[in-house]
Amino acid sequence: MPSPEKVEKVARLKERINSSQALLLAEYRGLSVQDATELRRSLGQDTRFSVVKNTLMKRAAGEAGVAELERLLEGPTAVAFVAGDPVAAAKRVVDAAKRFPALALKGAYMEGRVLGADEARGLAELESREVMLSRLAGAMKAEMSRAAGMFQALQGRFLGLLDAYKEKVPPGEEVAIPAEPEPEVVAAAEPEAAPASESAIQGEAETPAPQAEGAESPEAQASEQGEE
Repeated sequence: MPSPEKVEKVARLKERINSSQALLLAEYRGLSVQDATELRRSLGQDTRFSVVKNTLMKRAAGEAGVAELERLLEGPTAVAFVAGDPVAAAKRVVDAAKRFPALALKGAYMEGRVLGADEARGLAELESREVMLSRLAGAMKAEMSRAAGMFQALQGRFLGLLDAYKEKVPPGEEVAIPAEPEPEVVAAAEPEAAPASESAIQGEAETPAPQAEGAESPEAQASEQGEE
């Protein structure tokens, strides 16, 4: 059964693993105490360099869910717990290895992947986050300047065309704008007289014409002829 002291150390290592952006594992065989102290200072405040026991580190890695890290925990091991930019920390470790030949990078753990020694050293050849952001800002600034220059060129061209048009128009002459045609007013047609109905025409035909004054009616003439 592990002692309470070992349990506490494992818990601290697990917490460091979970709170780190990356882990850089190195072999420190032959590194003096003075060299280790200078190395810690050169790595900066965002990186914590600690010598660990492989048994405790393996247990902490297993509890943190990165058991595949065990294959790098062979021989004397020191771990750089990186809280900042992993690329910048890898550059510092590689530079420190040039000053301290006893320091050899064994691998790294970053973004859920375990990297070998060559891949870990390859991180140092990448551009740091600050450099990438600086280049991105410079590219955006260049594009904005290019767009502003294009807009100014279009504006100048438009003004030039406008001046050329003004020169072609004689002074005092105005461009005639055709008037809009007035809408035609159509007079409303008078309603035609409605044709007389057939019954009305027949009624007029059946009505006898008025007799002239002094003329006798046909019945009177007939009675006179009978008397004769």
